[in-house]
This record gives sequence, structure tokens and C-alpha cells, in this order.
Amino acid sequence: MILLETRDLTRIYGGLTAVNGVDFKLPRGQIHALIGPNGAGKSTFVGMVSGRIPASRGEVWFNGQNVTQLPAHKRIQAGMAYTFQITAVYANLSLADNIALAQRSRDRTRILAALDRVGLADRADQTTGDLSYGHQRLLEIAMGVAQAPRLLILDEPTQGLAESEIEGFNALIRSLAGETTILLIEHNMNVVMALAERITVLETGEILATGTPEEIHANAAVQEAYLGHV
Repeated sequence: MILLETRDLTRIYGGLTAVNGVDFKLPRGQIHALIGPNGAGKSTFVGMVSGRIPASRGEVWFNGQNVTQLPAHKRIQAGMAYTFQITAVYANLSLADNIALAQRSRDRTRILAALDRVGLADRADQTTGDLSYGHQRLLEIAMGVAQAPRLLILDEPTQGLAESEIEGFNALIRSLAGETTILLIEHNMNVVMALAERITVLETGEILATGTPEEIHANAAVQEAYLGHV
């Protein structure tokens, strides 16, 4: 069952084509990584998928429906959750209040359960702005998880995490695999290779290759375009 599909998805800024004719399919329940060099179009692509960037051409299908014309908040209601490359938390509120806003509920048990998934339950009443950047990233992931989404899009989730925190992040994603479908945009290839069932490589706004981690690692074109420079 295909949960997410893009057809000829394209974004043009003036004379620059940031994403060009991307056909992409993500089966339900899969952990799929999207990788590529800086400027490859990864964030633009997921921006179009989530409805935060309008497509110049093409379609986005989600859970069997054409959602191309739906605004971002309608796609969230349909079951998409998207964590930003730069943290998007409410710094002046407590961690618990951030979770309550995300899940649209002040149920304390559910709030603590979401925070516990990322190891932050003991900080529930702390002001979010007092957290380290890495912990703010984890809170944002908890906010995504709290929405119980069909699709969780994580844009550079390990950015700012200490090496000691990455093992916990990997365990969290593995634990979510049975609950939701995950699209992971990530530069840390150790994380990608540890978690992803399949990988799509973008280069200059187009798909260069898609395959298993082993296939991508062995792909000469990918080595030349990206992996040799990571």
C-alpha cells in the first residue's frame, strides 16, 4: 500500500529549477531516507510534500487522495507531521505545553508519554528555551510523535545532537517503525545506514538513485556525487 506518492513534482524559482519532475513512492510502514548534497532540493521537496511550499507542477498523493491543493494545516489533519530543519518549538512555554499544542489535548498522561518517548518526561514543566539545542530537537520530534501521524517527516533530526544522544535517537525511530511511516532527511550517513530500509538520493533536484542501503552504498554514481564527499 503506497502512503505517499509524488508525480512529476517540480518547483521553479524564477529561472532556477530547485526540484525537477520527481516521481516518488513511499509504502506504508517504511523508514525511507532522502539524502543528497547541499542544494540538492531535499528541503524544497519535503516542503512541497507537506504543503509549506506550493508546487510549480505535478501532484502529491497521500493515503489515496490528491492533496496537491490542500494547505499545510489540512495535510496535518490528514495525518502528516513535519519537523523542521531548524527547531520550531515555543521557547517561552513549558515542554508539556508544547506537546499539548501539538496533540491538541492537555491530557497529562498522553503528554508525559510523548515526552517519555524522547527521554524528556522529567523536564515536562521546564521552560523550553532553557533546553540545549539537541534537547529542543528531541522535543520537536516528540511533538510530531504526539500527533500520532500516518507519516512523520524528519528534516535533519540529528543536527545538534551529541554522539551520546544519537544512539537513543536511533532506538526511538526503530520503536516508531511499527506505528508510523517515516521519511528521514539526514546528512549523518551512519544514522541513514542504521535506520533506512530504502534510500533515495537527490542531486540537482532530480532523483539520482533509489535502493536499499547496500545498493546505494555500492552505486558508483552516488559515490561520485555524494558519498565520497560526506
